[in-house]
Amino acid sequence: MRVYLGSDHAGYELKEHLASWLRERGHDVVDAGPLAYDAVDDYPPFVLRAAEGVASDQGSLGVVIGGSGNGEQIAANKVGGVRAALAWSEETARLAREHNDANVLSIGARMHSQEEAAGFVETFLSTPYSDEERHTRRIRMLTAYEETGELPPLPQA
Repeated sequence: MRVYLGSDHAGYELKEHLASWLRERGHDVVDAGPLAYDAVDDYPPFVLRAAEGVASDQGSLGVVIGGSGNGEQIAANKVGGVRAALAWSEETARLAREHNDANVLSIGARMHSQEEAAGFVETFLSTPYSDEERHTRRIRMLTAYEETGELPPLPQA
């Protein structure tokens, strides 16, 4: 599987670890950067490129990494076609794929060990979307809003 990676300085070490870890497991890794540690870099240039890679490469997934993962998740979700989820456990990584068909996982490098983060990524990559109608309906609503800016109708009382 092709996996796009992007981070900032706080996530750089974990990104490098995950890139090697993923390659060892046969994944095609696209590293959107940073390619060197810079203590004052900004995440948007790297994370947006990783997210755009995922959005334009059907069947690929992405992982974005920062100190908390919050900013990276927000940035990735600015890219049309991306559904990025912040994981803080293997369960949240699994549910992101299973219920939300998330295609980008965000991780806080300052929140988790490398082993924990690798477990999140492994779970994320190996979990298929459930394809349940209720989840598909919700994703369609979000996609329509993203494309048109029109709010979905409120449920009838």
